[in-house]
Amino acid sequence: MPKRISKTISAGRKKLVPASVPHEPWLIERLKDPAEAAAYLEAAIEDGDQGVLMLALRHIAQARGGVAAIARKSKLTREATYRMLSKSGNPELRSFTAILGAAGLRLSVKPIEQRLKKAA
Repeated sequence: MPKRISKTISAGRKKLVPASVPHEPWLIERLKDPAEAAAYLEAAIEDGDQGVLMLALRHIAQARGGVAAIARKSKLTREATYRMLSKSGNPELRSFTAILGAAGLRLSVKPIEQRLKKAA
């Protein structure tokens, strides 16, 4: 099946561009930056869905050399690490912090920001 191409018109000229760009390789490349990885993981935590959190942690592991590499660095078995990072994964806190540490991240707690009350 031929690849879909969309046509865009710019300044009177037609320009052929791919219909879409794969998202995951772009994301993995961005997550190599520790600050980006931390912000991505924080957003996943704020989402409140454990499946989203495990997927985010798996993406970060892929950016850091793969799940097997993270398992070695965190001193966990590869099989257990893959299971933990699945959508239905439920790691213990000790395992979760070990994976974070292997990815160059750490868990922290901060107070909830209070919104300023409008003057009535």
